[in-house]
Amino acid sequence: MNAIARGWKKAVRTALPGPWRPRRVVGQALLALLMGGLAALLEAATGTGLAVPFGLGVAVLWVLRRGLPTTVLLAASAATGWSAGPVLLLVCAGWVAGARIQRVWSLVTAFVAGWALFTVTGVLTDASTASPKLVLGLSLGGYLVLAVLPALYGRYRAQRRALLDALRERNDQLVRERAMLVHQARLRERHRIAQDMHDSLGHQLALISVHSGALEVDRALTDRQREAVGVLRQAAVAAMRELREVVGVLHDESTAAPPPVGTAAAAAARGGVDGIDGLLESSRAAGAEVSLIREGERRPLPAAVDHAAYRIVQEALTNAHKHAPGAPIGVALRYEPDALVVEVTNTRAPELVGVRAGAGQAVSGGQGLTGLRERARLVGGMVHAGPTPEQGFRLAAVLPYEGAEGGQEGAAADAGADDWMFEGLPSADEVAGKRRSPAMGCAVGVAAVGLVLLGLVVWGIVALIDGNHDATVRRPVYDRIEVGTAEAAVLHELPSGNGFFTDDYRKSGPTPPEGAQCRWFLLAGSAGEAWDEDHVARFCFKDGVLVDKQDYVAKS
Repeated sequence: MNAIARGWKKAVRTALPGPWRPRRVVGQALLALLMGGLAALLEAATGTGLAVPFGLGVAVLWVLRRGLPTTVLLAASAATGWSAGPVLLLVCAGWVAGARIQRVWSLVTAFVAGWALFTVTGVLTDASTASPKLVLGLSLGGYLVLAVLPALYGRYRAQRRALLDALRERNDQLVRERAMLVHQARLRERHRIAQDMHDSLGHQLALISVHSGALEVDRALTDRQREAVGVLRQAAVAAMRELREVVGVLHDESTAAPPPVGTAAAAAARGGVDGIDGLLESSRAAGAEVSLIREGERRPLPAAVDHAAYRIVQEALTNAHKHAPGAPIGVALRYEPDALVVEVTNTRAPELVGVRAGAGQAVSGGQGLTGLRERARLVGGMVHAGPTPEQGFRLAAVLPYEGAEGGQEGAAADAGADDWMFEGLPSADEVAGKRRSPAMGCAVGVAAVGLVLLGLVVWGIVALIDGNHDATVRRPVYDRIEVGTAEAAVLHELPSGNGFFTDDYRKSGPTPPEGAQCRWFLLAGSAGEAWDEDHVARFCFKDGVLVDKQDYVAKS
């Protein structure tokens, strides 16, 4: 019973997608009553006697059009081919189907099937029509006007709205990225100032401190001189301490997380390989599945290499949380003979039910990986990042134990990292091609439909002329045919006929002979006194012989 209830709820949510606020419910109910009433009035005007069933059916299909666009389109197509009552529903169903059916081939298939139903039901209502080509042409032209053109406009509106939403989101992303770039530029400037202070003032203060210490133990100086030198050495030491504090302030990142708590968290606050456990604990506390593997004999690392390893793991975990939430993450630290290998991998993010594809993609400016490449280059290493065959992502760094800032080796490693980083990214031409205006495709569709309609009009005119010719018998031919002539000889004289033009005259004229089979034609060269009168020629056959022919005026 629970499974049945869940299935029923899912079907209702699919057929009637929300949100259903009170005002919306009232509005949809009124529109459904209006559409059903109009369909019933049209049915009553045509005299089919199906006004109530068609009115109720149109009202129900109107409510279901958003949740089941394909089903409503097919039902409206079949009903409109049978009778003219649901014609407004067909227009609305075409609009909604064009806007809500995302896949192009699914949309094309739905409209082809709808046109087939439209044509079949139209033929069934008048099976005696003798011009199938004309019926096909009229049904195709009518369906293009009533369903396909509204679908093209609805699809254009939907794609334009989606494009505007994407542009707004892109604009917001660019604003955020600009703010991030400004902030990063400030941090880089802080780092540059701190490095300059460390390189220049730190070296000079260290020399002052060393020389002051040497002078302080020089026996040639008096006590007063030694006291002055001691004051000088203490001032140098104090200046170096203050310099370290100022450098620390300049290196401080305002966007850093609050200081963590705990043993491993304290190590994380200090950075380095020992702080990686704190990073993993923070990720596990956030609900991520993270594993750590250490291989090889652990050895002491230079400060720059130690800090670079910590930052690489930190950035990789951040990227995994942003771009693959919920995916398992693996961290590996391998102590090779000449370098430390840091590797962070994550699998593909699990699919979430109800989340439209592409709606949860994280915004990224690409600055984090760029910073990691620069950090690795400064210690003579390199960084590789890219997708895995299992649709996951892998970030690996090779950090030599003897880190060297600058040099040809670092430049080569950075060049290799650039090649890896941009592998698989779309080119600018591809991105530009994906952002074409939706009006282009819709304009092509409208142009194609217009050309088809123009061809159908020309073909319809030709078909009407040919059909009228086939349904018309000339006066000399009519006078030449005599009663009692064999049916085969009479049919040889007469045109092929076309019921599209003559079926309305079957119930007109004198009563045909009993048991006879009659054929009706328009009589050329004769016209009625009124605009709605036509001269009709009727030929009746019985037992293979012409038994009656009549020439009379009938209302068209």
